[in-house]
Amino acid sequence: MATILGGIGTSHVPTIGGAYDRKKQNDPDWVPLFKGYEPVRDWLALKKPDVLVFFYNDHATTFFFDHYPTFALGVSAEYPIADEGLGPRPVPALKGHAGLARHMADSLVNDEFDISTFQDLPIDHGVHSPLTMFWPPAPDWPGKIVPIEINVLQHPIPTPARCWKLGQAVRRAVLSYREDIKVVIVGTGGLSHQMNGERAGFNNEKWDMKFLDLIARAPKKLTAMRHADYIRLGGTEGAEEIMWLAMRGALSPGAKKIHQNYYLPMTTAMAVALFEERAAKPIRHPHRRKT
Repeated sequence: MATILGGIGTSHVPTIGGAYDRKKQNDPDWVPLFKGYEPVRDWLALKKPDVLVFFYNDHATTFFFDHYPTFALGVSAEYPIADEGLGPRPVPALKGHAGLARHMADSLVNDEFDISTFQDLPIDHGVHSPLTMFWPPAPDWPGKIVPIEINVLQHPIPTPARCWKLGQAVRRAVLSYREDIKVVIVGTGGLSHQMNGERAGFNNEKWDMKFLDLIARAPKKLTAMRHADYIRLGGTEGAEEIMWLAMRGALSPGAKKIHQNYYLPMTTAMAVALFEERAAKPIRHPHRRKT
């Protein structure tokens, strides 16, 4: 039977992938970011999951406003890297776990989530920007992914509570898969940032810290919030945090946050948080950075 090892919440800012591609690991402006992902990278290297299930949003790269699904599950064996205007990133195509994905599609529909499915479509920085930081290809990806797109761009967008319930349904789907594989759940997006309008460049570090605390300690409080609350506190793009709720909903109540890092070098707060299921033994990292 499939096992869920834990979860990762992470920002998916495109400049994260850009810094990786330009080998900025030793650049003083980027060292705090790269150091913050090292414990996550080390944990994944030790645990060796077979599949990462990714909750992410497409940035009008593959899906556009003439047809932007609320939830869409990728069921392919491979996903090209999207060209977002500068050509595809120099990383391999993403490998999908079609068996798990198609089982999840069946399970979710029978669990009353009428989810869309897609095949062979390119995936943008919503997945692969943070992915290279904690699961770098050497030279190919260490394992496979199952991508689940969540609409946070075109209203109406799903409520925080609905994303939490989607995570719970994904957990049931994964744990009912008969193949003996190890799975980690990833939620991307946020934290506070706004890219347009009168508050362009807005950040709220105080709210970011509270969100990182609540997502671990009392996530149900976050599910009770309205989109307007997320936007007021974290900016228009701060609504992406509902994808972290899907990740957290896919973990057990006893999952423990064992690492987090927060870095605010520019207009977008960059954060990563690692959760481990209680059944697994915590990993001690001498260079763990908590802020």
